[in-house]
Amino acid sequence: MIDDLGLEVAAPPRVRRVVSLVPSLTEAVAVTAPGLLAAATDWCTHPPDLEVVRVRGTKSPDVPKIIELRPDLVLVNFEENREQDLAALRDAGVPVYVTVIRTLPEAFGSLTRMLAACGLDRPRWLDEAREAWADVLATPPSARARAIVPIWRRPWMVLGHGTFAGDVLARLGVANLYGDAAERYPKVPLDELRAAGADLVVLPDEPYAFHAGDGPESFPGLPAALVSGRDLTWYGPSLREARDRLDAALRAPLR
Repeated sequence: MIDDLGLEVAAPPRVRRVVSLVPSLTEAVAVTAPGLLAAATDWCTHPPDLEVVRVRGTKSPDVPKIIELRPDLVLVNFEENREQDLAALRDAGVPVYVTVIRTLPEAFGSLTRMLAACGLDRPRWLDEAREAWADVLATPPSARARAIVPIWRRPWMVLGHGTFAGDVLARLGVANLYGDAAERYPKVPLDELRAAGADLVVLPDEPYAFHAGDGPESFPGLPAALVSGRDLTWYGPSLREARDRLDAALRAPLR
Protein backbone atom coordinates (compact mmCIF):
# COMPACT_ATOMS: atom_id res chain seq x y z
CA MET A 1 0.00 0.00 0.00
CA ILE A 2 1.40 3.42 -1.04
CA ASP A 3 -0.02 6.72 0.21
CA ASP A 4 -0.13 10.11 -1.54
CA LEU A 5 3.38 10.95 -0.35
CA GLY A 6 4.69 7.82 -2.02
CA LEU A 7 5.35 6.18 1.35
CA GLU A 8 4.73 2.49 1.93
CA VAL A 9 2.03 1.82 4.51
CA ALA A 10 2.24 -1.51 6.30
CA ALA A 11 -1.47 -2.10 6.78
CA PRO A 12 -2.86 -5.64 7.15
CA PRO A 13 -4.41 -7.33 4.09
CA ARG A 14 -7.87 -6.70 5.49
CA VAL A 15 -8.57 -3.37 7.15
CA ARG A 16 -11.15 -3.72 9.91
CA ARG A 17 -10.54 -0.71 12.16
CA VAL A 18 -9.86 2.80 10.89
CA VAL A 19 -9.11 6.00 12.79
CA SER A 20 -9.58 9.23 10.84
CA LEU A 21 -7.95 12.49 11.90
CA VAL A 22 -9.54 14.60 9.13
CA PRO A 23 -13.25 15.54 9.09
CA SER A 24 -13.59 15.17 5.31
CA LEU A 25 -11.99 11.73 5.33
CA THR A 26 -14.10 10.69 8.30
CA GLU A 27 -17.27 11.50 6.40
CA ALA A 28 -16.00 9.75 3.27
CA VAL A 29 -15.37 6.49 5.14
CA ALA A 30 -18.46 6.68 7.34
CA VAL A 31 -20.81 7.20 4.39
CA THR A 32 -19.13 4.45 2.39
CA ALA A 33 -18.75 1.80 5.09
CA PRO A 34 -20.61 2.46 8.36
CA GLY A 35 -18.91 0.57 11.15
CA LEU A 36 -15.39 0.66 9.74
CA LEU A 37 -14.44 3.73 11.76
CA ALA A 38 -13.14 3.07 15.25
CA ALA A 39 -12.41 6.71 16.14
CA ALA A 40 -12.36 10.26 14.79
CA THR A 41 -11.53 13.77 15.95
CA ASP A 42 -13.80 16.05 17.94
CA TRP A 43 -14.16 18.14 14.76
CA CYS A 44 -15.56 15.25 12.72
CA THR A 45 -19.18 16.41 12.66
CA HIS A 46 -20.46 14.46 9.66
CA PRO A 47 -22.39 12.28 9.28
CA PRO A 48 -24.37 14.01 12.06
CA ASP A 49 -25.24 10.69 13.71
CA LEU A 50 -21.63 9.45 13.80
CA GLU A 51 -20.96 7.60 17.05
CA VAL A 52 -17.31 6.67 17.47
CA VAL A 53 -14.55 7.17 20.01
CA ARG A 54 -13.23 10.75 19.93
CA VAL A 55 -9.49 11.45 19.98
CA ARG A 56 -9.35 15.26 20.33
CA GLY A 57 -8.40 17.56 17.45
CA THR A 58 -6.68 17.35 14.09
CA LYS A 59 -3.59 19.16 15.40
CA SER A 60 -3.79 17.85 18.96
CA PRO A 61 -4.77 14.19 18.67
CA ASP A 62 -4.64 11.90 21.68
CA VAL A 63 -1.82 9.75 20.32
CA PRO A 64 -1.70 7.29 23.28
CA LYS A 65 -5.44 6.72 22.95
CA ILE A 66 -5.13 6.07 19.22
CA ILE A 67 -2.33 3.56 19.83
CA GLU A 68 -4.44 1.85 22.49
CA LEU A 69 -7.25 1.39 19.95
CA ARG A 70 -4.89 -0.66 17.74
CA PRO A 71 -6.26 0.57 14.41
CA ASP A 72 -5.36 -1.15 11.16
CA LEU A 73 -5.04 2.25 9.50
CA VAL A 74 -4.98 5.92 10.51
CA LEU A 75 -6.09 8.39 7.85
CA VAL A 76 -4.47 11.83 7.83
CA ASN A 77 -3.77 14.77 5.54
CA PHE A 78 -0.45 16.44 4.75
CA GLU A 79 -1.81 19.87 5.68
CA GLU A 80 -4.27 19.24 8.50
CA ASN A 81 -2.16 16.99 10.69
CA ARG A 82 1.23 17.48 12.34
CA GLU A 83 4.25 15.42 11.33
CA GLN A 84 5.31 14.87 14.96
CA ASP A 85 2.00 13.15 15.70
CA LEU A 86 2.30 10.96 12.60
CA ALA A 87 5.86 10.06 13.53
CA ALA A 88 4.75 9.06 17.03
CA LEU A 89 2.08 6.79 15.60
CA ARG A 90 4.51 5.20 13.13
CA ASP A 91 7.07 4.66 15.90
CA ALA A 92 4.39 2.75 17.80
CA GLY A 93 3.80 0.51 14.78
CA VAL A 94 0.53 2.11 13.72
CA PRO A 95 0.04 2.27 9.91
CA VAL A 96 -0.51 5.89 8.79
CA TYR A 97 -1.94 6.78 5.38
CA VAL A 98 -1.28 10.39 4.28
CA THR A 99 -3.51 12.12 1.73
CA VAL A 100 -2.42 15.13 -0.34
CA ILE A 101 -5.34 17.22 -1.62
CA ARG A 102 -4.88 20.74 -3.00
CA THR A 103 -7.25 20.69 -5.98
CA LEU A 104 -10.52 19.10 -7.01
CA PRO A 105 -8.82 16.65 -9.40
CA GLU A 106 -6.43 15.66 -6.60
CA ALA A 107 -9.41 15.16 -4.30
CA PHE A 108 -11.13 12.67 -6.58
CA GLY A 109 -7.93 10.74 -7.21
CA SER A 110 -6.86 10.74 -3.57
CA LEU A 111 -10.26 9.68 -2.25
CA THR A 112 -10.38 6.80 -4.72
CA ARG A 113 -6.98 5.55 -3.57
CA MET A 114 -7.71 6.08 0.12
CA LEU A 115 -10.99 4.17 0.03
CA ALA A 116 -9.28 1.36 -1.87
CA ALA A 117 -6.61 1.30 0.85
CA CYS A 118 -9.43 0.75 3.33
CA GLY A 119 -10.56 -2.23 1.23
CA LEU A 120 -13.63 -0.41 -0.12
CA ASP A 121 -15.05 -0.35 -3.63
CA ARG A 122 -15.54 2.98 -5.35
CA PRO A 123 -18.78 4.38 -3.89
CA ARG A 124 -21.64 5.90 -5.86
CA TRP A 125 -21.35 9.21 -4.02
CA LEU A 126 -17.85 9.71 -5.42
CA ASP A 127 -19.09 9.28 -8.99
CA GLU A 128 -21.97 11.67 -8.26
CA ALA A 129 -19.57 14.23 -6.85
CA ARG A 130 -17.28 14.00 -9.87
CA GLU A 131 -20.27 14.39 -12.19
CA ALA A 132 -21.33 17.55 -10.36
CA TRP A 133 -17.98 19.16 -11.21
CA ALA A 134 -17.22 17.36 -14.48
CA ASP A 135 -17.42 20.37 -16.80
CA VAL A 136 -14.80 22.37 -14.86
CA LEU A 137 -12.39 19.61 -13.80
CA ALA A 138 -10.13 19.84 -16.83
CA THR A 139 -10.08 23.63 -17.21
CA PRO A 140 -11.44 26.26 -14.81
CA PRO A 141 -13.61 28.95 -16.43
CA SER A 142 -12.49 32.53 -16.91
CA ALA A 143 -12.71 34.52 -13.70
CA ARG A 144 -15.77 36.69 -13.34
CA ALA A 145 -14.63 38.18 -10.03
CA ARG A 146 -11.50 38.70 -7.94
CA ALA A 147 -11.94 37.90 -4.28
CA ILE A 148 -10.24 38.01 -0.93
CA VAL A 149 -11.09 35.03 1.27
CA PRO A 150 -10.53 35.60 5.00
CA ILE A 151 -10.40 32.49 7.14
CA TRP A 152 -9.64 34.23 10.45
CA ARG A 153 -9.67 37.61 12.13
CA ARG A 154 -7.64 38.95 15.06
CA PRO A 155 -5.35 38.70 13.17
CA TRP A 156 -6.78 38.70 9.69
CA MET A 157 -5.69 35.68 7.66
CA VAL A 158 -6.68 34.80 4.10
CA LEU A 159 -6.38 31.98 1.62
CA GLY A 160 -2.98 32.06 -0.06
CA HIS A 161 -1.43 29.77 -2.64
CA GLY A 162 -2.05 26.09 -3.29
CA THR A 163 -5.22 25.57 -1.27
CA PHE A 164 -8.13 23.26 -2.02
CA ALA A 165 -10.59 26.08 -1.30
CA GLY A 166 -8.79 28.39 -3.72
CA ASP A 167 -9.04 25.76 -6.45
CA VAL A 168 -12.75 25.26 -5.76
CA LEU A 169 -13.34 29.00 -6.12
CA ALA A 170 -11.34 29.14 -9.36
CA ARG A 171 -13.55 26.40 -10.82
CA LEU A 172 -16.55 28.57 -9.98
CA GLY A 173 -15.08 31.60 -11.74
CA VAL A 174 -13.73 33.40 -8.67
CA ALA A 175 -10.01 34.25 -8.61
CA ASN A 176 -8.24 34.42 -5.26
CA LEU A 177 -6.38 37.75 -5.11
CA TYR A 178 -3.82 36.21 -2.74
CA GLY A 179 -3.44 33.02 -4.73
CA ASP A 180 0.17 33.91 -5.53
CA ALA A 181 1.13 34.70 -1.95
CA ALA A 182 4.24 33.00 -0.62
CA GLU A 183 2.28 31.47 2.26
CA ARG A 184 -0.74 29.21 2.13
CA TYR A 185 -2.55 31.28 4.77
CA PRO A 186 -0.88 34.69 5.01
CA LYS A 187 -1.64 37.24 7.69
CA VAL A 188 -2.69 40.49 5.98
CA PRO A 189 -3.59 43.77 7.73
CA LEU A 190 -7.21 44.81 7.25
CA ASP A 191 -6.25 48.10 5.56
CA GLU A 192 -4.29 46.14 2.96
CA LEU A 193 -7.20 43.78 2.37
CA ARG A 194 -9.55 46.71 1.85
CA ALA A 195 -7.15 48.29 -0.65
CA ALA A 196 -6.42 45.08 -2.58
CA GLY A 197 -8.86 45.87 -5.38
CA ALA A 198 -11.19 42.92 -4.84
CA ASP A 199 -14.62 42.64 -6.43
CA LEU A 200 -15.85 40.37 -3.66
CA VAL A 201 -15.06 39.17 -0.15
CA VAL A 202 -15.84 35.50 0.48
CA LEU A 203 -16.55 34.72 4.13
CA PRO A 204 -16.81 31.03 5.12
CA ASP A 205 -18.28 29.98 8.44
CA GLU A 206 -15.22 27.89 9.36
CA PRO A 207 -12.58 27.82 10.70
CA TYR A 208 -13.66 31.30 11.87
CA ALA A 209 -17.44 31.51 12.09
CA PHE A 210 -18.06 34.53 9.87
CA HIS A 211 -21.73 35.49 9.54
CA ALA A 212 -23.91 38.41 8.49
CA GLY A 213 -23.17 40.28 11.74
CA ASP A 214 -19.47 39.43 11.94
CA GLY A 215 -17.29 40.01 8.90
CA PRO A 216 -19.07 41.98 6.17
CA GLU A 217 -18.96 45.20 8.20
CA SER A 218 -15.16 45.15 7.96
CA PHE A 219 -15.35 45.60 4.19
CA PRO A 220 -17.67 48.55 3.59
CA GLY A 221 -18.76 48.92 -0.01
CA LEU A 222 -17.48 45.48 -1.00
CA PRO A 223 -20.02 42.77 -1.88
CA ALA A 224 -19.82 39.88 0.57
CA ALA A 225 -20.60 36.21 -0.07
CA LEU A 226 -21.30 34.21 3.08
CA VAL A 227 -20.57 30.57 2.31
CA SER A 228 -20.51 27.25 4.08
CA GLY A 229 -17.00 26.36 5.16
CA ARG A 230 -17.85 22.71 4.68
CA ASP A 231 -18.89 23.36 1.08
CA LEU A 232 -15.71 25.33 0.42
CA THR A 233 -13.08 23.26 2.19
CA TRP A 234 -14.33 19.69 2.67
CA TYR A 235 -13.54 16.99 0.12
CA GLY A 236 -15.89 14.04 0.31
CA PRO A 237 -19.63 13.37 0.04
CA SER A 238 -20.41 17.07 0.52
CA LEU A 239 -18.99 17.72 -2.96
CA ARG A 240 -22.19 16.34 -4.44
CA GLU A 241 -24.20 19.38 -3.38
CA ALA A 242 -21.44 21.91 -2.68
CA ARG A 243 -21.21 23.24 -6.22
CA ASP A 244 -24.80 24.43 -6.50
CA ARG A 245 -24.81 25.97 -3.03
CA LEU A 246 -21.49 27.75 -3.52
CA ASP A 247 -22.38 28.98 -6.98
CA ALA A 248 -25.62 30.50 -5.68
CA ALA A 249 -23.88 32.13 -2.71
CA LEU A 250 -21.11 33.59 -4.88
CA ARG A 251 -23.41 34.91 -7.59
CA ALA A 252 -25.96 36.57 -5.30
CA PRO A 253 -23.86 39.59 -4.15
CA LEU A 254 -22.58 40.27 -7.68
CA ARG A 255 -26.00 40.70 -9.27
